[in-house]
Amino acid sequence: MAIKIRDFEVRLTRNKEERKQVRQLRYRVFVEEEGASATEEQRALGEEYDAYDRFAEYMAVFHNGRVVGTYRVIDRNAAEKMGGFYTETEFNLSKIKKYHGNIAEMSRACVEKEYRENALVMRMLWAGLGELIVRRKIGVLFGVASFVGTKPARSAQAISYLYYNHLSPLRLRATVLPEKFADGVNPKLSRMNILPREFVDVADAKSEMTPLIKGYLRLGATFGKGVFVDAPFNSYDVFVMIETRKMDAAYQKHFLGRENALGAPEDEREKIIKTVGKIITFPVVGPFRAVRAFVDFLLREDADDAEYIEDNEKTEDEE
Repeated sequence: MAIKIRDFEVRLTRNKEERKQVRQLRYRVFVEEEGASATEEQRALGEEYDAYDRFAEYMAVFHNGRVVGTYRVIDRNAAEKMGGFYTETEFNLSKIKKYHGNIAEMSRACVEKEYRENALVMRMLWAGLGELIVRRKIGVLFGVASFVGTKPARSAQAISYLYYNHLSPLRLRATVLPEKFADGVNPKLSRMNILPREFVDVADAKSEMTPLIKGYLRLGATFGKGVFVDAPFNSYDVFVMIETRKMDAAYQKHFLGRENALGAPEDEREKIIKTVGKIITFPVVGPFRAVRAFVDFLLREDADDAEYIEDNEKTEDEE
């Protein structure tokens, strides 16, 4: 399904040209803007990619036909073809991989510089991911969120705050693999509790967070244990995970002020649904309503302009 808002559209890419645009956007953001390393071939092409792009899918936001935002998506089937997930080069995912159900990795999130001001493109990307979650019944969505640079101490407040307040439950907790740091990078930099708990200030922590991490927290995300210093990519990464069944609770808390509102008795639930209207029918109706609720939640004032278009076009790989 494609979701359109005025002259913006979010959907999976359909052909080689669109995939090329995604890789070109990633090159502009990660290599030219943030200082990630690149091979001579990548510089000549002006594209950022790795071996995991071969079987990955790209969720992309288009503005008048031009890719202006993207996520790379690797589900369990694609990971099996590649021998694992990209995130496994940084974190131990053994617990998550034992999850009974579909799982998917989100990575390489980026938005064209001139489209970052009002966050519409990022919110549309999440709406696109939400549609994918519903359609493929994805139970766990995960990936890494990055800070620019190679010195985690510069984000000590933010990282320590995540450690003390938002670690993933043990049954699904990913853990950092400092042994995979590049040569010369001190493995002690993987520590997440950089500051003692009593030194952590919530306001300072949030001021150090990237907009992406703040957005993940609003969606009810939790975080793995440890920081991965990716020197070649000029970043340090934290592992982020969203259990999609718990996203319901995030929505319910947002709209109703309490997480278990729709777990109430039948008569009380009916009153609640009548009070908040169609958007709150997410947990009790079909897939399209679920997508609509997700879009309404994320896009707020722009949701009234949303159009939903069934995507019947085949990709080049399917033809």
